[in-house]
Amino acid sequence: MSTIAARRLVPVWNTEAFVQRALLLLGVVFLILGLLAPLSTMLLKSLQDQAGNYIGLANYAEYFTNPALFGSIINSLIIACWTTVIVVTCAFVTAYALTRSGMAGKKGFRLISSLPLFAPSLLPALSMIYLFGNQGILKDWLPVDSIYGPVGIVMGLCFWIFPHALMILITALSNSDARLYEAAKALKTPGWRVFLTITLPGVRYGLVNTVFVCFTLAITDFGVAKVIGGQYNVLATDIYKQVVGQQNFQMGAVVSMILLLPAILSFWIERRVQKRQTAQVSARAVAIQPESQPLRDRLLMLFCGAIAAFLLLVIGMAIYASLITFWPYNLTLSLDNYQFDMMDGGGWESYFNSLRMAFWVAITGTAVIFMLAYLNEKIKALPLLRKTMQFLAMLPMAVPGMVLGLSYIFFFNSPTNPLNFMYGTLAILVLNTLVHFYTVCHLTASTSLKQIDGEFESVSASLKVPFYTTFRRVTLPLCLPAVLDISVYLFVNAMTTVSAVVFLYSAETTLASVAVINMDEAGDTAPAAAMAVLLMFTALGIKSCHWFISKELLSRSQRWRYA
Repeated sequence: MSTIAARRLVPVWNTEAFVQRALLLLGVVFLILGLLAPLSTMLLKSLQDQAGNYIGLANYAEYFTNPALFGSIINSLIIACWTTVIVVTCAFVTAYALTRSGMAGKKGFRLISSLPLFAPSLLPALSMIYLFGNQGILKDWLPVDSIYGPVGIVMGLCFWIFPHALMILITALSNSDARLYEAAKALKTPGWRVFLTITLPGVRYGLVNTVFVCFTLAITDFGVAKVIGGQYNVLATDIYKQVVGQQNFQMGAVVSMILLLPAILSFWIERRVQKRQTAQVSARAVAIQPESQPLRDRLLMLFCGAIAAFLLLVIGMAIYASLITFWPYNLTLSLDNYQFDMMDGGGWESYFNSLRMAFWVAITGTAVIFMLAYLNEKIKALPLLRKTMQFLAMLPMAVPGMVLGLSYIFFFNSPTNPLNFMYGTLAILVLNTLVHFYTVCHLTASTSLKQIDGEFESVSASLKVPFYTTFRRVTLPLCLPAVLDISVYLFVNAMTTVSAVVFLYSAETTLASVAVINMDEAGDTAPAAAMAVLLMFTALGIKSCHWFISKELLSRSQRWRYA
């Protein structure tokens, strides 16, 4: 078998080897054209004046000497730090309650806490306006004068980022060895010492990852700051103002490069931390069975109840606002706000454009990403090319959506680019969204492929079965759950994304998430909330369909998993 495997490692020059090399090369070219080339063009643009002449770092010098522009960096850091502290604290207590306590209603809390994942980041900002705005129903509860500013941005970001942090921390707290706690109990160790010496060290890597994920999402988000930020400038909205408001593309490129730095730094630190991570659970580990402690469980239930109430309040307010005839003077319920064709911003066509784009992103994205992950994991030819592909596959995680969208303008709008025909079409929106969410899907596919023994390929080679036949008959069916997860992840995120596509739509390809911004800018806040609610329910409906279809397909094709 080892001889056969060795032959596989060094494929002879035949049709199969040619196809493998060609697909690998096409995969690398795809990632270079979809990511590296646009980012390189943006870097070059930041070093030019408006006439296209090279001026070195003059644009950067202008940026840092302008107090209004430079202040955005400080504002972004303040917003990101406050959001990270609040979200990580709340998510840690909630995750602890869900994994380590005997609290009742855990399934209900987990279901409610996942709801923000299906809503665009614009939805909490719109809801905050109705709750705490100048005519909000809870305006008197707000401890500051206005919701328009840092307080509103932080509250909206906390709602949107909370489920991302909770998922990581639940995973971290679920994987611990119960024997450590039994030993501590036998030694009569105080609870606070157990927490500091066993619980926290056991989840430190998950905690560090959570901090960087929250910080990166907060500093790069555009939707919340755009809707509720008021005059409080942050980096993401500065890019929009420079490009859309002032047509100053060079300064937009400079702000994008600056916004790229904290995201890359967080990504680099996260990678370093991940490399140092060691196994926390051995083969002899015993799973933790949460013990019931009435007082502690009641306190944790109160805390989780407050979190769930906040999440439901924000979502419920957005739904209610979308059904009000004319806030706050005519509170009669109606569907008038859903007549999008009567509003400025995009109409129902923008919603169907989003559906079309999400469909093509899910279909083409799943096929491309899974195939490239397969080539990277299972094909042993051209190791240097595979390492290049792996590096390029990880890069999109460190690139904010606004930066990617602006770099696409510079690259695809150039008359000298042969791909210029894509500019202004649905195809560029599909490509941009696919690349923007590439990394998570690639990691999902790679993780699933790593779990399949390489002997399948070796045996296929010994039987002279082409690799694509093994892929179709063995690998793909075994990885079906991951394939379905990737497709629904791409669809839901394509429906709700705004930052990556806000620069790239045309009059014929206006998207629903962009229409929310346009309607809000035009003063049609209630229809904007209605469109955001519609996007959320569409994403929830797709997720429900995915759950039913997955259950049916897996019960038919993978009965061995449940045998």
